[in-house]
Amino acid sequence: MTRTRWKVLVADDEPAARRGVRQLLSAFPTFVVVGECRDGREVLAALDVLTPDVLFLDIQMPEIDGFEVIRRRTPERLPAVVFLTAYDRFAIRAFEAEAHDYLVKPVSEARFAATIKRLVRRLGANESRPNVPDPAIVVSTTRGARVLPVREIDWIEAADNYARLWMGGRSYLLRESLGQLEQRVGAHGFARAHRQALVRVAGVRALDEEATGELVAVLACGAKVPVSRRRRAAFAAAVRGLGL
Repeated sequence: MTRTRWKVLVADDEPAARRGVRQLLSAFPTFVVVGECRDGREVLAALDVLTPDVLFLDIQMPEIDGFEVIRRRTPERLPAVVFLTAYDRFAIRAFEAEAHDYLVKPVSEARFAATIKRLVRRLGANESRPNVPDPAIVVSTTRGARVLPVREIDWIEAADNYARLWMGGRSYLLRESLGQLEQRVGAHGFARAHRQALVRVAGVRALDEEATGELVAVLACGAKVPVSRRRRAAFAAAVRGLGL
């Protein structure tokens, strides 16, 4: 029997809060985070693409807050919503919006476990699903939010306080450190090529050694990413592990 995997979307404008939800969810392997959003616009864009079963939703976010997300989407077209907030004064309004639960930050492990127990009952954890959901990253562009499936991202490089995600020859900026992103994509086939670059190993087509002795990863998209001497052995092992 295929084990049930419930898809989770985490929406909070604070990276530390999103990371906290991930850490709490790590104790419950039947729930998998498929995306993170920083504001209501990104949430609305991600819902149809990622089709999450659960939405952990901050109330106070820039431009479009959590309640406005509910109003625009309507409760009938939303997954199970668990509100996250630093204030308890919104509780009555949250349940009027048909929220599944209401968590006040910081959330204790016991309180979070109680929420998960109720979610399992609601979602019917005995049901099985044939496919493990694909994770994705939501980025903001001049045309609005865009959802990038992790399996389609070619490589990621550090860009000051941002990370630049390369996909299909185009790049997208995300205000998140490379270290934080590595925690999100490391389990999905990405490896460090050097201190400022992560590469999707399945996209590597060749490892070339330059005349200078430098090792370069040649990607299917045409990009060439140098591999540092310190990372060379581990990176090459990851590539060999996929039989590439």
